[in-house]
Amino acid sequence: MTTTICFDFGNSRFKAAIFKEAQLEEIIILPDAQISTLETLLSKWKPSKTILSSVIHHDKAIEAFLAKSAPFHLIGPQSKLNFTTPVGKPETIGADRIAISAAAVHLFPKQHTLAIALGTCITYNFISNTHEFLGGSISPGMQMRFRSMHEQTALLPLITPTKDFPLVGYDTKTNLLSGVVWGMAAEINGIIEAYEEKYSNFNVLLTGGDLSYFVPRLKKRIFADPNLIFKGLYAISETNQ
Repeated sequence: MTTTICFDFGNSRFKAAIFKEAQLEEIIILPDAQISTLETLLSKWKPSKTILSSVIHHDKAIEAFLAKSAPFHLIGPQSKLNFTTPVGKPETIGADRIAISAAAVHLFPKQHTLAIALGTCITYNFISNTHEFLGGSISPGMQMRFRSMHEQTALLPLITPTKDFPLVGYDTKTNLLSGVVWGMAAEINGIIEAYEEKYSNFNVLLTGGDLSYFVPRLKKRIFADPNLIFKGLYAISETNQ
């Protein structure tokens, strides 16, 4: 049985997904991106191939190590994709956005799709029904908003988010929660509505570590999948064997 390891090096976390054939078996949070950590993982799973999506300046020796261990692909401008990128500078599209867009086309071929990723930043990624990545927008994510209010003020604390809070905050923490989470929900709903004015029929995908805060607060029916980026990485790895 073919084993594929998909690595996702994000701004906040390092993760790996284990696929057996096309079945997602396990998501692993890595403590770091050291070669010794990756070596332990590869020794355990003995992958047939690996793929890396990285939005950070990772150690380039990692690529050589992975390539030596098994057939390896790095997401980048050279990747063969199931969509085209008719934008000004396609080489600047983030690896995470490429993977999410690949998943969107795989799940909803020949349909307009807005894929929203809730991570360090929120990325809005629009793929047309002719499989063109047309771009989208980027705004600060939830943790970034909490940190910025703490770091840019003298008295506001850095809070740990919770899902249970009122619309009308009654203390500092609930005011911050209401402002950030409801503010982001209003932003997401507003952007979806703006797309509806331009494209009457389209799918909305939601992914990322913070999606559970927003699924119940969105007006439009959405397809929520926290592992969308990994499913896109697997699809790209199959295309780029």
